[in-house]
Amino acid sequence: MKTLRELHKQAREEKWAMPHFNFSTIDQLHSLIETAHSMRSPFVVGLSEGERKAVGLRQAVALIRSFREQGKCVFLNADHSHSKESAFEAIDAGFDSIHIDLSKEEYEKNKQDTQEVVEYARARNSDIEVEGELGYLVTDSSKVYTDTIEIPEDSYTQPEQAKEYVEYTQVDRFSPVFGNLHGIAANTPQIRFDIIESIRKVVPEHVTLVVHGGSGITDVDFQHIVRSGFSNAHISTEIRLAYAQGLRKALNEDPDEIAPYRFVKQAQKALQDVARKKILLFGSDNTIAQE
Repeated sequence: MKTLRELHKQAREEKWAMPHFNFSTIDQLHSLIETAHSMRSPFVVGLSEGERKAVGLRQAVALIRSFREQGKCVFLNADHSHSKESAFEAIDAGFDSIHIDLSKEEYEKNKQDTQEVVEYARARNSDIEVEGELGYLVTDSSKVYTDTIEIPEDSYTQPEQAKEYVEYTQVDRFSPVFGNLHGIAANTPQIRFDIIESIRKVVPEHVTLVVHGGSGITDVDFQHIVRSGFSNAHISTEIRLAYAQGLRKALNEDPDEIAPYRFVKQAQKALQDVARKKILLFGSDNTIAQE
């Protein structure tokens, strides 16, 4: 099986994007793995700091390794680690990938601490990928906003600063801000393709560009973003929303059911429908060789 770094290289060369889906329960994980495996798509599952507390660091690592032993092409990312200490814990636990998100810190602290995380990861396992983030997303993940969200100009990633940041930190993946939003806003995100184009020009080709806040982006814009060179795409809010709606529907339809593995079936199907659609949108289906 290819490493995560090898698969991201393949995605960059072939112009598709590796799906990244967040999970917080084992039935969600099973559903995502079943869907991706049936479509011959590699993918990454992410755990935010809150999700890590719910699942357990070493427990999550053991789960993912057990699925890989069964031939499933899945990797584990420590999503949105907001301190280098949090990142170090995930590295020590055995995560395949670390997202160190210090985007709301001062630039120099972001740059320095991210570089320390890269050094720490590579000293322990050269296969671990590290992702850094520059610019800041003005909304929170896993929220559906009823208001129109305005993006302040100073939140966008500045291309020349991105160049310096990537060269200094030596990250494997880079996440910029170009009109993307966490959660789902009342307004459709206005993607700044001029920023995307400028960033792609200054960030080395061996660095994987990452889309965060993918849940609200239109299919047409997403296809354009992937064609522009983004090879990793995060979906969390849409996954959680579909799952929660399916769960509420099942509980309302059969309020006497008390076996969780029965009433989560509708939620699992709703989650799988979203995952299947995104895998096709990102073009990652049939990218794993036939067994």
